[in-house]
Amino acid sequence: MKKVFNPPSVRRPFGHYNHALLVPPGANLLVTSGQLGIRPDDTIPPDVTGQAELCFEAIKAILEEAEMTFADVIRISGFVTRREDFPAYMAVRDRYTLDPKPVSTLLVVGGFTRPEFLVEVEVTAAKVI
Repeated sequence: MKKVFNPPSVRRPFGHYNHALLVPPGANLLVTSGQLGIRPDDTIPPDVTGQAELCFEAIKAILEEAEMTFADVIRISGFVTRREDFPAYMAVRDRYTLDPKPVSTLLVVGGFTRPEFLVEVEVTAAKVI
């Protein structure tokens, strides 16, 4: 079982995530590459919500192939190109994450490999075997 850490001496998280999680010994660890909001047919939604949904659906497929779920995700790193996209990205993230909420970092970046990409998401998951 993962142990949650949100010390009272540290400001509460800004959203639905935890400051730290401790994974017990013997857990399988899965680390993903950053997933972009692009469909298998190479089409890309024009908005951050659509792209974030594709990112999380790709992560869901990877987790399932590894016999894991979003309950096993311990860390999410999100990257957006516009600060005003924080709420839309976080709304999608919050629909997918399960308790205990993972730790999370969200950064504004200058861009990705193609200008139409607005968001990229990577996760780390751990499952006790």
